[in-house]
Amino acid sequence: MSAIHIVVFLPLLASIVAGLSNRAFGIAVPKIITTAGLLVAAALSWSIFIPFLTGAAQANVAPVSTWILSGGMDIAWELRVDALTAVMLVVITSVSALVHLYSWGYMSEDPDQPRFFAYLSLFTFAMLMLVTANNLVQMFFGWEGVGLASYLLIGFWFRKPSANAAAIKAFVVNRVGDLGFMLGIFGTYLVFGTISIPAILEAAPSMAGSTIGFLWFRADTMTVLCLLLFVGAMGKSAQLGLHTWLPDAMEGPTPVSALIHAATMVTAGVFMVCRLSPMFETSPTALAVVTAVGAATCLFAATIGLVQTDIKRVIAYSTCSQLGYMFFAAGVGAYGAAMFHLFTHAFFKALLFLGAGSVIHAMHHEQDMRFYGGLRKHIPLTFWAMMAGTLAITGVGIYGVGGFAGYHSKDAILEAAWASGPNGYGAFYVGTFAALLTSFYSWRLMFLTFFGAPRWAGSEHIQHAVHDAHGHGDHHETHGHGHDDGSHPAPPAAEDSGHAPSTHDAHASDVVEGTAGYHPHESPIVMLIPLIVLTVGAVAAGYVFHRWFIEPEAGETFWKGSLFFNEHLMHAMHEVPLLVKLAATIVMLIGLVSALYVYIIRPGTAAAIADTFRVLHRFLLRKWYFDELYHLLFVRPAFALGRFFWKRGDEQTINRFGPDGSATLVGLSSRVAVKMQTGYLYTYAFVMLIGLTAAVTWAIAS
Repeated sequence: MSAIHIVVFLPLLASIVAGLSNRAFGIAVPKIITTAGLLVAAALSWSIFIPFLTGAAQANVAPVSTWILSGGMDIAWELRVDALTAVMLVVITSVSALVHLYSWGYMSEDPDQPRFFAYLSLFTFAMLMLVTANNLVQMFFGWEGVGLASYLLIGFWFRKPSANAAAIKAFVVNRVGDLGFMLGIFGTYLVFGTISIPAILEAAPSMAGSTIGFLWFRADTMTVLCLLLFVGAMGKSAQLGLHTWLPDAMEGPTPVSALIHAATMVTAGVFMVCRLSPMFETSPTALAVVTAVGAATCLFAATIGLVQTDIKRVIAYSTCSQLGYMFFAAGVGAYGAAMFHLFTHAFFKALLFLGAGSVIHAMHHEQDMRFYGGLRKHIPLTFWAMMAGTLAITGVGIYGVGGFAGYHSKDAILEAAWASGPNGYGAFYVGTFAALLTSFYSWRLMFLTFFGAPRWAGSEHIQHAVHDAHGHGDHHETHGHGHDDGSHPAPPAAEDSGHAPSTHDAHASDVVEGTAGYHPHESPIVMLIPLIVLTVGAVAAGYVFHRWFIEPEAGETFWKGSLFFNEHLMHAMHEVPLLVKLAATIVMLIGLVSALYVYIIRPGTAAAIADTFRVLHRFLLRKWYFDELYHLLFVRPAFALGRFFWKRGDEQTINRFGPDGSATLVGLSSRVAVKMQTGYLYTYAFVMLIGLTAAVTWAIAS
């Protein structure tokens, strides 16, 4: 058994043991088994990854067993290990191990911890199966596995209706994307006669220019296949149109958000596009669609992040926006830059999510940033960790020297977009403007949460904590740390931009300054250790690893054909004008100064802007009305159709003439038979005489 076998199957084994044992051996044993398993898997993943950096490792395939053997189809269960896989192994296992450790503190008072840790490890196994797949069927197995595990984790608190609704929404929306992915796999097998990824990628250039019948017309073969596969990526990676599940998925525990919605599942679509990059390179149309969708998502999600007040939802829309960067990087042919941003994003976004969880933990489950303020002195380690994450996501750095993780990876994407020529100019401008918005809403989060006067007194959660502390002892012992209660007194329409109290805000009466006697507390050490480790990644990952991901010569040597690496584009990326290289830094500073002015220097400015642009503000607050539109176009018709088949089809037709009708007929027959049973002997004798007479008559007549 090789290291890759242990990396992939150890989380599965840990999940099975933790899930089946549950609380039989206490709560600690499942936590120890799953966390230790992920720590071992993470260590082995780094041991696989580092030789690829040094050039000592070669791509290889580790066999597991024969999986499906049917006619001419022979599907082997194999684990592919190359540079692309190694990058994903490090991301998945490292973040998962830290999330497991973090959950020791965050979920400490939840009675279902064994089930939670079993789900985490199960998800990790499914994601590892996806990234090590050597054929499309195995990739689809992992693809659906992470969908199932995410459903279980998002709906972990199944007694909470909003969590159940969010889990169902995530599952259904992803099924839409998965339909496209399945059709893409079927079409690929039809065209190439195999589902082996290496064989498909080798034969893909020969299919360029051919056509295939699809629906009622003929179209370019590779364009059809790539677009169908990309539909699957759009669902899994929450791209515009299939994005609606991601913000609602914040109903799950915060560690779930850090694992699924920052570092793993949502990046599966990006990974798939990069893995199949030689296919996409044969279709300029498909690449143009990927670029357009990525750029549109990047901008769309950033605009919504400007007005969100739930700290986790701000980071969720930030994730959606950053995924857009990765996709339009792939669309312009910079697959190495896309994977580089995926790599760095995993560290700083997981850091931001876990930092937000630490804030929520300190604020007695309060997630509304309007009820924060002045927290940097009370939870200093969390503050500095989130500061590092913010510096990374906004791309702080010095040209020619270096900077935080996002400075290297996001700037590389923008430079590659410009270097790709006219096809990438639009993506460059959109991405640059989105970088400005990213800077603004990221610093807005920091200023509302950690700076200014405390606004805790208006929070119902804080009021409950203070009440419990006064009535039942120290609040540190009375509140459960394992519950993100995202419910707020106001409906979404009443939320405003997170500013100080104003007359137009229906929720503003609750936003009052003061501490209400509450004392926030720093998180326990098991929650702080992951923050410290991820902080190192957010600070240094970009500077340390950029050479292997995007430098022309080093990148070609590192990737070794595991994705399409355009060395010419990488050279051109370094030759773009100075203004292009400085664009991201300039807009980052504009966003920082704007947020500083609006929320620190002149805190009433946000309210004035919301009042002046009320229609735009409501449009963004309603998330461009996608949920309302989908409810009108899909949900209501689906419910109406279901109700029609239920009432008219099932009850009034099938049941009426089927089981219900049969039961009614039996009842009527029984009542007739009862009337014939008089209980008098002469009646029965008379009936027997009639029967005997009829029998004799029939015999004589015949």
